[in-house]
Amino acid sequence: MYRILIIDDEEDVRGAVARRLGREGFQVEQAGSQEEGIAAINAAEPPYDLILTDMVMEDPQSGVKTLEAALGRDIFSEVIVLTAYGNVGNAVECMRRGAFDYVEKNIPGVDVFELLVLKINQALERRRMSMQSIRRYADIARQHHIDIPGMPQPRAAAGKE
Repeated sequence: MYRILIIDDEEDVRGAVARRLGREGFQVEQAGSQEEGIAAINAAEPPYDLILTDMVMEDPQSGVKTLEAALGRDIFSEVIVLTAYGNVGNAVECMRRGAFDYVEKNIPGVDVFELLVLKINQALERRRMSMQSIRRYADIARQHHIDIPGMPQPRAAAGKE
């Protein structure tokens, strides 16, 4: 089951999104501020699969700071940035820094919940494919006795040196 963290200072928005994602079968956790969200990201074991964060909370750059914290914790975590204030500059900045997508909360004529579920499923598929590729690379490296720094090595069998 995929783990998702929702970070938004608007309790109503956070709760509505959490309920919808819960109905979709995701394990959802919530944080009400940038600080609380970054603390949850750093404490999560294993890391969250996806972080859904508001762009502007206590700081106009909350979304960017949360994005940096998430990708600093796990480069393969997917991050979707939500905003009530569509801004092309912010969208470009978030995408440049590694966000999967940037979604406006209030798009006339669009069911934003449906859009979020679609984007989340796309992001999680990308994460799944990335993790699968890493596992394949690790298997190939082990088969060819190639040491990759930071990659855990299997333990030697008991009694063998």
